[in-house]
Amino acid sequence: MFHKGVIELNTKGEMDIIDITHDVQEIVEESGIENGIALIFCPGSTGAITTIEYEDGLLYDLPQALEKIAPKNAYYRHEEKWHDGNGHSHVRASIIGPSLTVPIENRRLILGTWQQIVFVECDVRARRRKIIVHIVG
Repeated sequence: MFHKGVIELNTKGEMDIIDITHDVQEIVEESGIENGIALIFCPGSTGAITTIEYEDGLLYDLPQALEKIAPKNAYYRHEEKWHDGNGHSHVRASIIGPSLTVPIENRRLILGTWQQIVFVECDVRARRRKIIVHIVG
């Protein structure tokens, strides 16, 4: 069986981290699939999907860690082509990744007690995003 859902988001821009766990769980429940997997995917090269404990400390720490790994003010060759100021955004999104697969048992996402599914906006501007969710089982 297969079911597709879409989550639409309006982001605030760079390093906006949005908890989408509830939205994904709703799509799982709508699917009627008891056991399988949920694939959560962000089309676009400056958005990312991951898991995190969605709490203030980590909402601060994750952007700080990414700033150390791919600093905003470093030189990025991407700027030579597009001059859009988001070379670091592409690198950050690539490091985190555009998708996540989560097991489903008894119509429930199998996540740890403090684990939430999040979308991370890495682009420098606010964006309208569509997150694709495929349920297979």
